[in-house]
Amino acid sequence: MATKKANGSAVPGILAKIPAIAHPLAEEPADIASNINYHVQYSPHFSPFKFEPEQAYYATAESVRDRLIQQWNETYVHFHKTDPKQTYYLSMEYLYGRALTNTVGNLNIQDAYAEALNKLGHRLEEISEQEKDAALGNGGLGRLASCFLDSMATLNLPAWGYGLRYRYGLFKQRIMKEGQEEIAEDWLEKFSPWEVVRHDVVFPVRFFGHVAVSPSGLRKWTGGEVVQALAYDMPIPGYKTKNTISLRLWEAKAGAGDFNLFQFNDGQYEAAAQLHSQAQQICAVLYPGDATESGKILRLKQQFFLCSASLQDIIFRFKERKDGSSWQWSEFPSKVAVQLNDTHPTLAIPELMRLLMDDEGLGWDEAWDVTSRTIAYTNHTVLPEALEKWSQVVMWKLLPRHMEIVEEIDKRFIAMIRSSRTDLEGKIPHMCILDDNPQKPVVRMANLCVVSAHTVNGVAQLHSDILKAELFADYVSIWPTKFQNKTNGITPRRWLRFCSPELSNTITKWLKTDEWITNLDKLANLREFSDSEELQTEWASAKMANKQRLAQYILQVTGESVDPNSLFDIQVKRIHEYKRQLLNILGTIYRYKKLKEMSPEERKNTTPRTIMIGGKAFATYTNAKMIVKLVNDVGAIVNTDPEVNEYLKVIFVPNYNVSVAEMLIPGSELSQHISTAGMEASGTSNMKFALNGCLIIGTLDGANVEIREEIGEENFFLFGATADEVPKLRKQREAGQFKPDPRFEEAKKFIRTGAFGSYDYNPLLESLEGNSGYGRGDYFLVGHDFPSYMDAQARVDEAYKDRRKWLKMSILSTAGSGKFSSDRTIAQYAKEIWNIEECKVP
Repeated sequence: MATKKANGSAVPGILAKIPAIAHPLAEEPADIASNINYHVQYSPHFSPFKFEPEQAYYATAESVRDRLIQQWNETYVHFHKTDPKQTYYLSMEYLYGRALTNTVGNLNIQDAYAEALNKLGHRLEEISEQEKDAALGNGGLGRLASCFLDSMATLNLPAWGYGLRYRYGLFKQRIMKEGQEEIAEDWLEKFSPWEVVRHDVVFPVRFFGHVAVSPSGLRKWTGGEVVQALAYDMPIPGYKTKNTISLRLWEAKAGAGDFNLFQFNDGQYEAAAQLHSQAQQICAVLYPGDATESGKILRLKQQFFLCSASLQDIIFRFKERKDGSSWQWSEFPSKVAVQLNDTHPTLAIPELMRLLMDDEGLGWDEAWDVTSRTIAYTNHTVLPEALEKWSQVVMWKLLPRHMEIVEEIDKRFIAMIRSSRTDLEGKIPHMCILDDNPQKPVVRMANLCVVSAHTVNGVAQLHSDILKAELFADYVSIWPTKFQNKTNGITPRRWLRFCSPELSNTITKWLKTDEWITNLDKLANLREFSDSEELQTEWASAKMANKQRLAQYILQVTGESVDPNSLFDIQVKRIHEYKRQLLNILGTIYRYKKLKEMSPEERKNTTPRTIMIGGKAFATYTNAKMIVKLVNDVGAIVNTDPEVNEYLKVIFVPNYNVSVAEMLIPGSELSQHISTAGMEASGTSNMKFALNGCLIIGTLDGANVEIREEIGEENFFLFGATADEVPKLRKQREAGQFKPDPRFEEAKKFIRTGAFGSYDYNPLLESLEGNSGYGRGDYFLVGHDFPSYMDAQARVDEAYKDRRKWLKMSILSTAGSGKFSSDRTIAQYAKEIWNIEECKVP
């Protein structure tokens, strides 16, 4: 029997030579190969006789999972025995990415697995490609949560994550002639080999119903519909440590008892399974459209489902660890820290109060003391539309008991101001939690968080300063010590060590140690070699390897060939007007127009560029979707124009996700972080690019401010208005005092000539025009910042021509990135907010 097929996939001939024996903790390649073969035969998911890359991936993942489960169990038992204070991180999103490469890297078994797979006729890189990204998040919020989990495990901290198991994610992006099309993610179409379902971890979650009052005055929420929350654990290993923590994801289910057999046999099939269908909707999609009342109720259901299931589990574990010994509820905050990642899990506040009062029998004061010492809140935005406000009508309908509790919190907060801070009485209408505007009464979730949490933090110095000086200024005057900054960070494992092996090997060689992987500050020692011609040559060759890989990928997904010798200029993030992809594409259009006007000789003196833009536009966000279409329309013309396509290519990278980022970021040389100053809380992709020796063109916004301080302002291409100038500039615009730059007008006019097709871009361009009115007046200052943006781009072109200077700047960018490790961020949370300590598995 032949041992290879023509396409290179192994067939059972090879498997027959390798014994199928379980070696769950194997370290030697031969034993690992046996363990993989064991899973092929005894954990089958496919017909026999198939061992193509897909089958090899699932069997390999299950072999790796054996070790993860062992480490997870040891960690769980160790935490149970030592009973440390533990952090529980609640987030609606986790953007984990692929798990295989990261897991074998963190467990330090990648070489052994690569060799084992060679024995089985496969390559580790090839089978890793079979894995689909877990579709549990959308953007920076979810990716941050995943970096944080990696750091919690690596720092051996007692901490867990809680989230929802979305079956179809946000959406998978397809680019069609008409622009972006959204289709359901298929990451669970077969199954995920990384999750461990816990059939014994199930909690009831109620919706609707009413509040019953007993003769003694006790209040109890009853009736309505009750679904079950079932736990799925994704084990998260630390880097070179035994500690393996949990990302516990909840799935909503209904039981057999909720299936009405009588109705079904009567032909009423939908009615018979109504609760099953409603339960399935809860975890179907991330951020379901909320234009309708049913959409709003579904989103609120998701948020409450996450909070209720997680808190019931946390309370169960608190009691489980106290088994047999006496304890008081007042000890709860010394054993439990709950962190709310943005306002989505705000309902944890009234739900913890309800569980303590109604189920555990505590009085208000004791329950409030426990709740307010347990919960902390991270704010991620100053954008008004992103500070959640929920309709009081919808809340009373879905969560009547919680609305009673929120009312009481609000009443007591107002009474406290009236009795102790009479100077703030006039501010009560915007400080209180319930906005009773008769037209649209709402619950302000951010206000509820600030009033209830023991600590509130922003995610970059500038952002935290804005929160304290503007958004939450009045609360600061009441609780000056409640507010902190925790500048975001990224894990150096996924974002350098594993995604850019050549560059990380170069770094290790020159630093004579790989300790930088867990102590990123050590990168600063690269500074002394930044002028070394030898390092610069090795650096350039590592960057070129990444660029060639990226060029291959671009060819594969778009059919467009790009020149790795051109400047790779990349902007990838959610498509949003404040992130200003529109500024980028208008600048690109102006560049194209100028190239067209040049003689062939003049073009030869320009810096050839490949401009790549990627990101998802929210399905109902019209302007964002129009920007996606415009980028694609510009690319279609520029890339087929024989006069300029040697000097300029424009690529829209479809379906941006973590795995795509792991390809793009290492291959990038210039990266655009160009949001209107004061609008991006932090940004974390800026940190990933800087860490990979990519230079940034950007505004003084979010973490850009700190990145520029760390890497040196001469290594950062700065432009644009500052955060404190923005409000004045908007006022001047309203007063009709703005004079647009002729280059800006020229770029818009060029679109209107139909140079990029017949699509009507007027609605998008008109958002940049006029001085006031809904959707007018250039709120995000694209026109104002355009001239300084173009000047900064000209400086980029010049700098890139001087190869040695550019390489030195690139090395200094990496050397200055030490501060931006999520290990540093999480160590600060642990010490300054959570008050938790290392709990290392022996």
